[in-house]
Amino acid sequence: MYKILKHTGTPRHSGRYPWGSGKDPQRSRSFLQRASELKKQGLSEVEIAKGLGIVDSQGKPSTSKLRARKSIVKAEQRQADVAEVLKYVDKGYSNVEIGKRMGINESSVRSLRNAALQERSDITRVTANMLKDSVDKKQYIDVGLGVENHIGVSRTKLKTAIAILEEEGYRTHKFDIEQVGTGKKTNMMVLTKADVTYGEILKNKDKIRMITDYSEDGGRSFLGLEPVRSVDSKRVKIRYAEDGGTDKDGVIELRRGVDDISLGNAKYAQVRIGVDGTHYLKGMAMYNDNLPPGVDIRFNTNKGKDVPKDKVMKEMKDDPDNPFGATVRQKHYITKEGLKTKGSSEMLRLKQNGKTYSEIAKVMGVTEETVKKCITIKALNIVNEEGEWRDKWSKNLSSQMLSKQNWNLAKKQLGLTYDSKKEEFDEITSLTNPAVKKKLLDDFADGCDSSAVHLKAAALPRSSWHVILPIPSMKDTEVYAPNYRDGERVVLIRYPHGGIFEIPELTVNNRHADAKKNLGDAKDAIGIHPKVAEKLSGADFDGDAVLVIPNSNRGVKTSGSLKSLVGFDPKEAYAPYNGMITIDGGVYNEKTRKAEYGNKRPRTATKQLKMGDVSNLITDMTIRGAGDDKIARAVKHSMVVIDSEKHYLDYKRSYIENGIAALKKEYQGGATRGASTLISKAASEKRVGIRKEKIDPLTGKKTYEYTNETYTNKDGKIIKKTFKSTKMAEEEDAYALSSGTLMETVYAAHANKLKALGNTARKESINTPYIPYSPSAKKTYEPEVASLKAQLNIALKNKPLERQAQLLANTVVSAKREANPGMNAADIKKIKGQALVEARTRTGAKKQRIDISEKEWEAIQAGAISTNTLNQILNNTDADKIKQLATPRTTKTMTTSKINRAKSMLASGYTQSQIADALGISTSTLSSALG
Repeated sequence: MYKILKHTGTPRHSGRYPWGSGKDPQRSRSFLQRASELKKQGLSEVEIAKGLGIVDSQGKPSTSKLRARKSIVKAEQRQADVAEVLKYVDKGYSNVEIGKRMGINESSVRSLRNAALQERSDITRVTANMLKDSVDKKQYIDVGLGVENHIGVSRTKLKTAIAILEEEGYRTHKFDIEQVGTGKKTNMMVLTKADVTYGEILKNKDKIRMITDYSEDGGRSFLGLEPVRSVDSKRVKIRYAEDGGTDKDGVIELRRGVDDISLGNAKYAQVRIGVDGTHYLKGMAMYNDNLPPGVDIRFNTNKGKDVPKDKVMKEMKDDPDNPFGATVRQKHYITKEGLKTKGSSEMLRLKQNGKTYSEIAKVMGVTEETVKKCITIKALNIVNEEGEWRDKWSKNLSSQMLSKQNWNLAKKQLGLTYDSKKEEFDEITSLTNPAVKKKLLDDFADGCDSSAVHLKAAALPRSSWHVILPIPSMKDTEVYAPNYRDGERVVLIRYPHGGIFEIPELTVNNRHADAKKNLGDAKDAIGIHPKVAEKLSGADFDGDAVLVIPNSNRGVKTSGSLKSLVGFDPKEAYAPYNGMITIDGGVYNEKTRKAEYGNKRPRTATKQLKMGDVSNLITDMTIRGAGDDKIARAVKHSMVVIDSEKHYLDYKRSYIENGIAALKKEYQGGATRGASTLISKAASEKRVGIRKEKIDPLTGKKTYEYTNETYTNKDGKIIKKTFKSTKMAEEEDAYALSSGTLMETVYAAHANKLKALGNTARKESINTPYIPYSPSAKKTYEPEVASLKAQLNIALKNKPLERQAQLLANTVVSAKREANPGMNAADIKKIKGQALVEARTRTGAKKQRIDISEKEWEAIQAGAISTNTLNQILNNTDADKIKQLATPRTTKTMTTSKINRAKSMLASGYTQSQIADALGISTSTLSSALG
């Protein structure tokens, strides 16, 4: 007769450990029950140990191990019960209700609850003490979002610990800092002692620290530059205008095979080269195998021989962090001694990867001095290198350029832009995960609003950015362009763009011997005759780039140069005079050929404002059909304004002599008026009161509730707070900005379609429900959930690091502006970029994208991730990968919107191969869909 043992479970059917089966805590309870039952039957501890298989190393029953096992199991069981009680406490259940759910009496619940709260209190107190110690050591510490990930506690526990310290007199300060580069705001939350005021924090933002400090790396400068290495001026020859320097103005010719000025594998690069420690050369560097003996560098200039060598070059700025006034990359090479030293190649590799000399020394197990003897810095400082121009700027057509073309071309390219947007919308609405759909719809809607303001149109087929280089022996009707077909016609577009008279149309000649020798299969450079550069609104060969567009069908219209612009030199026509007030507020000194500011801080935004003003005037005049003579007057003035800071030109005389006031009155409605057509108005600034945004669920339109916030200025006057918006963003109907021309009608229709599509996306988002959170799915996909949360934890850890980088960069930029009051907006932009790159290097700030696997996506689809956590994951992952995962796996048929887009692209001159690439489909699928 056989006895059958059945596991029937426990009476408790809810809570953390239901049904009496599962993981260790349930088995732990069974172990204690079995040991207790054996003891009630009168068995001794030795017999119980033997019965339960608890033996020592010799196989004998061990009572000491039995007692230890009981202690461990009791501790595990109590810890599990404490955790479960705490879960119910957080949900607001009473002790009686918790007892019912756990199958224990109320007094046991009370005991467990006290232990749970004590444990939570202990953790919070420890966290508070740690924060207190950090404040005592560092004065101001960052306790904003993401800090909890660094110290290993929950956000709730961190907030509670902060609240404890606030009760003890410590203070938290909340404020925003401007992100370097984007202008957006980053929220800061800083913990300090009680006596620290808000004003003190704002004055000492650079002293705010993370709880775990970043490495200060004293071996680097504020902008990450090592001391610049200069070449001896004896190695440099100037090729003046009289010798042909004008034809290659801005080109720096280098001797091949010289280590400290080597371009490496590149054929060309935009560079800065220090000379004698006081001056530098700026321009495009190329090799020349026919340099005179003893000359390693030849600089081409359009200046005459009456200009001394040091005046041809530029003076280094009195700023070791930024001597060239540009963002540069320094390169290194192995010295002669390094070539004899083992490991020098690895040293060079580490240096190229951003390691400091001291870090390399530690890795290699040598002294820092040894490293410096083996590798050293080049005199060549890189701004841009071969291959970096092609994708540097958007290939889409700006309204500034396209609105000066035929309205049919504008309508066609804007139509392609909308088709692309509509196709993207259709793809998003077909996604299977609601949270992903909502996130992408919201982003898409914002993108539509932005596109309606900036009014960029789809790029023309095969267009790409290229840097221009001079080939004097080439015809001025030809271009060497190895990325285009020999014999085809192309047009070159350069911004700022005055009109079709500044667009050269050239024939590709890739057989030209000189060009082929100098440029070969250049990745992103074209060779042109110097006269072509003149037509490109006076472009130079020091790094200027153009958008190259195939134009065999003559879709882009061009014209001959305006007669009055031929030979016009703004530097000669409007040269400065002693005592003249420059455009940025300085007084020109003829002897020193520069503007002296004294104690006066220049208005660095003046040039940008005046350039924007005259650019808008040219656009409005063109759209309203102004004649060539009038257009030429405005273009002349724009040429003066654009060079007014660099060469201290007399922009005021230009304004008067070119009759700009009269042109503004005729085409903009008044001498002091601005933009008058939709094209120029769209992105114009409009100040708007502070408000809260809402979305109308029926229409998807944005509605606003104005808060009427104010502030008191330094004169004690109450001023209404406002922020910067644009006229197009604030206008519901784009036609309201139009003066009624045909071109404006094309753009207004396009803008309204984008606005409507954005509203549709917002409406769809509001009406998309979330996937409900599923605890059972979380358990099923436990490894995947853990992986996603671990990746999120790493991603969120970057937030405090990024805040530290922004604080450090802001401090550097402020110091640079204070020390150099003459910096213009372009200089400041460069400094911001350099400062942020270096600050991120110092702090280790680097955004880590979450890589979601197929299995992890299954977990998300099953509801294993809460909505809040999923939104955080979506904010830290690749949107295209998410879209791919969320797209239903259906047969690869094309949607109606895709077919329409394909037909439009085909009609615009794209090949089927190009269309298939753009749509992400095969050419066979495309051919089948098009019939």
